[in-house]
Amino acid sequence: MTRINLLPGGIEVSRDPEVVLTTLLGSCVAACLYDPVSGVFGMNHFLLASRSARQSQPLLSAAGRYGVHAMELLINGMLKQGAERRRLQAKVFGGANVLNGQAGGQFAIGEVNARFVLEFLHSEGIPLVASDLGGRSGRQVHFHGRDFAVYVKLLQGSRGQDVVADETRYLKRKLVEQSQEAADAGSVTFFDE
Repeated sequence: MTRINLLPGGIEVSRDPEVVLTTLLGSCVAACLYDPVSGVFGMNHFLLASRSARQSQPLLSAAGRYGVHAMELLINGMLKQGAERRRLQAKVFGGANVLNGQAGGQFAIGEVNARFVLEFLHSEGIPLVASDLGGRSGRQVHFHGRDFAVYVKLLQGSRGQDVVADETRYLKRKLVEQSQEAADAGSVTFFDE
């Protein structure tokens, strides 16, 4: 079997039954979509539901790291490989609140991500076949192309702490970047033609 590991912001589509898509999740969400007729399947790993601060998400990242973009990129990638939208089925995982007590405990990123993916699937008419969302533990996810089975392992101990540490560092870095962008947006630069 070929194992493909998705990092945050990653999206992978395949029709090879020997492929296993894997990822590690904390407050992030992975959507596993498949078309049982064509055999096309794929996974994304998004960090944030959106860029909107109104959704308690004052962070910035690349397009594939936002839920709405990651979902559209995944669906479009699958359609390009022969999947039909009307046959898509979904399994979703992650959305843990691993950052409670971290970074001031002010962001329920996992909860927002979980709510987003469920609302997106409902609005797009994609049936949800299985899910494991929320809680306080990170997850390791394996999505098998042979039978579209998903195996989930809750991360405990040092492995779980590593996920929390990574997400805390990312959160702090993005808050600093956002603060700098806000400061830059308020300044005026003059130039000659």
